[in-house]
Amino acid sequence: MRDWLYVEDHARALHAVVTRGRVGETYNIGGHNEKRNIDVVRMICELLDEVVPSPLGPRSSLITFVPDRPGHDLRYAIDASKIEGELGWRPQETFESGLRKTVAWYLANRAWCRRVQEGRYQRERLGLQAAG
Repeated sequence: MRDWLYVEDHARALHAVVTRGRVGETYNIGGHNEKRNIDVVRMICELLDEVVPSPLGPRSSLITFVPDRPGHDLRYAIDASKIEGELGWRPQETFESGLRKTVAWYLANRAWCRRVQEGRYQRERLGLQAAG
């Protein structure tokens, strides 16, 4: 079980803490989107089947299970009530909209993904504009 949060919501939360938070305070950032890992994997498969259908059938048939790593926590939970109450921050994306945007990003950046998989990624940033 994990609490899932879209990356841009996380960045907005960090901005809220830096600009409106009290010095020395701790703020937990969470999305109120607790999901089991297998459910997230199945949702990713469904999204991929929708936007990039495979002639081989549903991608969920490719799921294989592996043993948990030693010391694996069964649940990671976040109480984000403090950041919400004190700073007024809440996620703007639902789990579903954030996942859809994430899948779309990876599909639009396949060359970068291949470089990561092949070990050729050198931590260069995407989205930077050349000086001009």
